[in-house]
Amino acid sequence: MAEVILEHVTKVYPGGVTAVRDVNLRIADREFVVLVGPSGCGKSTTLRMIAGLEEVTEGKVVIGGRVVNDVPPKDRDIAMVFQNYALYPHMTVYKNMAFGLKLRGFPKEEIDARVREAAKILGITELLDKKPKVLSGGERQRVAVGRAIVRQPKAFLFDEPLSNIDAKLRVEMRAELKKLHQRLATTMIYVTHDQVEAMTLGDRIVIMKDGLVQQVDDPLTIYHQPVNRFVAGFIGTPPMNFLAGSVERADGGLIFTDGELRLRLPDRMTSVLSSRLGAKCLFGIRPEDLACGPRPQSANWAELRARVEVVEPLGDEMLVYLATTRQSLVARIRADRRIEVGAELGVGVDVDKAHVFSAETEENLTRIGGSQGAVRGAVPAAQGTGAGGHA
Repeated sequence: MAEVILEHVTKVYPGGVTAVRDVNLRIADREFVVLVGPSGCGKSTTLRMIAGLEEVTEGKVVIGGRVVNDVPPKDRDIAMVFQNYALYPHMTVYKNMAFGLKLRGFPKEEIDARVREAAKILGITELLDKKPKVLSGGERQRVAVGRAIVRQPKAFLFDEPLSNIDAKLRVEMRAELKKLHQRLATTMIYVTHDQVEAMTLGDRIVIMKDGLVQQVDDPLTIYHQPVNRFVAGFIGTPPMNFLAGSVERADGGLIFTDGELRLRLPDRMTSVLSSRLGAKCLFGIRPEDLACGPRPQSANWAELRARVEVVEPLGDEMLVYLATTRQSLVARIRADRRIEVGAELGVGVDVDKAHVFSAETEENLTRIGGSQGAVRGAVPAAQGTGAGGHA
């Protein structure tokens, strides 16, 4: 078991290309942490530096209390599962799982015990005598994970391990990985570009963009209290709606307006937005916080007029794509009423769930709790904001 710490870790490739910038991250012993972001954000490079497959340009990587910058990958006591299963096609499942232990000189009896225990955990005992070519994608992925389990490492590193299997099986494998973490009680660091995987798997999520850590927190906090526009738009399907406009004073309070649209903002935003009057900003609202019909009495609703452009039925709910005079947005509502394309609707906006972002810095001006832009999980020597790469 091991705590993993990154202190001011930076990676610069020849030619001056900076892939990772000043990342500070503390991953607790037995924690499941997911690194997520778009392609090229630096998440896989960060994982490979932890594994020792990439050299650290600046900073320190600490595993189990030991600085491992100059320690070879094989001596870091970690196990990595790649996107490509990389199973030996001429070997049986048993031999694939045993191969690494055999190279390290483990006794046959211990190898056999570890392989069979891992196979039992993963439900692949009946596959031990088969070769990879006859296995499904999900079975091959289990074998690749089993090959890592038998090593009994301090930490598991997963680099987009579910990318090569179909959508239905990915859902099943997500549940299996979660159960595996609970059974093994081992530190796991998982890289993905899929925000649904991140939300369902991680105890905490590390969101990256352009080599910088944007926010580190538990999934629900990230969803409901995004630190900036990027995080708000990246997490959630469909993503958060953003309306461009400004904050003005009217009727004894504050409103968001684009010239025609006027949405009354809740009183809790008054103190933080009073100094921003007239400045360009973005009004953010999630699709599920819009209503195209009856509205709960408990919510603080504002209303806008919009025309229906597209309706997407999804079974028990539907997505309704809407257009105001100047802007577009999407609502996710229950599929218990018929909505016609081209209809003009009064759309309810639950302003208590809204966020206001700076149009210049894109920080969330109305985020509840902590200083603006602050993230959790920073190593003690490197407290800072998500925008600065600290986590």
